[in-house]
This record gives sequence, C-alpha cells and structure tokens, in this order.
Amino acid sequence: MLLSGISCGSNKKTTPKDANNLVTTNTWYISGPTIENQNFLNNTRKSKGIIRITAKNNPVGAIELNVMISNSESNDGIPTNIPKNSEYVSITYKSSQLIKLQAREGNEEESGCVHGGSHPRVDVPASPNQFTTIQIPWSHFRQDGKPDGKLLNIHNLCKFNFVNYNPVAGSQLEIASVSIQNLKN
Repeated sequence: MLLSGISCGSNKKTTPKDANNLVTTNTWYISGPTIENQNFLNNTRKSKGIIRITAKNNPVGAIELNVMISNSESNDGIPTNIPKNSEYVSITYKSSQLIKLQAREGNEEESGCVHGGSHPRVDVPASPNQFTTIQIPWSHFRQDGKPDGKLLNIHNLCKFNFVNYNPVAGSQLEIASVSIQNLKN
C-alpha cells in the first residue's frame, strides 16, 4: 500500500516534549551495504538527533535499519503493548528511494521479539528533496503489504524495520522522528 496525504515537516532538534521520538530515545541497528556503521549511526543520532544512512557504491543486498519500540540492549527484546487509543505512527523523513516499513510483531506467546514472525508493512514513498512528515494508520499495516493481508497486532509490537530492498549507489535515508501516537515511555 503506497501512502498518500503527505505533509511537509522540518529537520529540527528534538525537544523534551519529543520523549516519544524513537530516533532520540532508542538504539538503532543497521545491516546491509551502507557507508555508515552502527556506531557511527548511533553517535550521529545522539549528537544531532537524526538517523542518516547512505548506500555504498555497487550495493549488493537489502539495507535494513531497525529500532525496537521498547528500548533494548539488543536487536531483540520484549514486545510493546501499544494503547488502544493509538491510531498511527508519525514519521519525519527524507529518502531518495521508496522504503518498505515493516512493523515486526513478537512471537505468539507475546514474550519475545526474536527474528522471524509476522511483518505487516507499508510503502513509504521517496521524498528526495525535503523532509516529509506522514502519519501511518495502524490499519494500513498488512502482511506482505497486501490489501487483504493479516492486520498488525499493535498489542504485540516489537520493532520497526525500514528496508530498502533495491538500494542504488549513494541513495540516502534520513529520519528525524518516529513517534507512536499516545505511547507513554
């Protein structure tokens, strides 16, 4: 599902009222052919309040950038129960390519977030020239991005994966904010 109804945002430093911003509050993890490594990515996140990655020359394989909903010392952890009154996730980003945003669920016992499981997802359109803010309703996250795919269980949410399956050399993704409506940290 390709998202529409995009409004322009801005690249701004995080303020205390942005305590729900996963860019500034949680450790991010990266895999794939990027110039930046995980240490550089998180140091930039802490000092500048932004995630910034660039595809290597001749990239082979997908680039996957992910963040746990509840901060964790690893790329796995416990799932988060998103409140019933939460209707969307808001993202402020700039990207030279379309990105698949996966909302990874925990295991069926709702006790862990090990690799695998359900990956309801949406398409986040390219926005190469300016930062854009979008609000993605939870109801748009469907298994494999299909209109009739299984709906995301927001009461068992582990992490967000921002995936570029076909990176082009030099393609960039910058994320200034990822905030879940009505999530209290």
